[in-house]
Amino acid sequence: MKKWVFWLVILVLLGYEAIQQKPTGDIVGDPGRVERDTQVLTSPSNDTSIKVGKEQIYQGNLVLINAEYPVHSSGLKGDVVNLYQHKELVQGYGLLDNKVQLSQSVAQRFGSMMSSAAKDGINHFMINSGYRDNKEQGQLYKEMGPDYALPAGYSEHNLGLALDIGSTQSEMNQAPEGKWLTKNAWNYGFILRYPKDKTAITGIQYEPWHFRYVGLPHSVIMQEKNFSLEQYLAFLKEQKHVSTTVNGKKYEITYYPVSQNTTIHVPNHRQYEISGNNMDGVIVTVLP
Repeated sequence: MKKWVFWLVILVLLGYEAIQQKPTGDIVGDPGRVERDTQVLTSPSNDTSIKVGKEQIYQGNLVLINAEYPVHSSGLKGDVVNLYQHKELVQGYGLLDNKVQLSQSVAQRFGSMMSSAAKDGINHFMINSGYRDNKEQGQLYKEMGPDYALPAGYSEHNLGLALDIGSTQSEMNQAPEGKWLTKNAWNYGFILRYPKDKTAITGIQYEPWHFRYVGLPHSVIMQEKNFSLEQYLAFLKEQKHVSTTVNGKKYEITYYPVSQNTTIHVPNHRQYEISGNNMDGVIVTVLP
């Protein structure tokens, strides 16, 4: 037999053996393998794992402050300013006095909301009170008693996210300013913290002047479901994950229980916010 014929036979036999021994788990021929590879590519490959400590539970726009859950030392907003000394922040509203303080970021959002109200012809707003330190809150509690005030450290005013809004025209429950806020504030991330029908849950009587910043999309969901902050945080804890669309923009909200250092997933290529609930976990909000 000629040499080239011999080698041709050898090559044919080797090729046949290779085909017979082809592994059944090959990515082309095994749907199970393809599925596994697809899961790896589409699951946390777009996320980053980060660790959050227990301190994070007490920080953020969604922390619950009430008679049971006080302000933690690390929960105070770090950008609280005297509004009278920052005239650029006081646009479209007045101040009761030159001592009113508030988170600078909240004041900016409040100013944007005031601009919208002015377009509707509502422009007699005034901030009566914002952030209070423990000394001021303690004095107020001493003067007004438990029916009208909370002890130092247990008031949202000790946080920097809450403000008492008034009208220069009349009382808020009758003023156009109060009615406009009730109808529109949730569009701008603010909630009426102590509604008339939630007293049994919040433990606080109806306060038509007390608003609190929680941010979008949380204020929208709370408005749609008629939730107090207590109810909303319980809802997130039960659901674990919530998706919602606001003005055509999709938000993803995920609750994570936190114990010491806990690993959570955050997106690589989208903005997100992390807030504690001041109880037992954090909420990650993925922004549009």
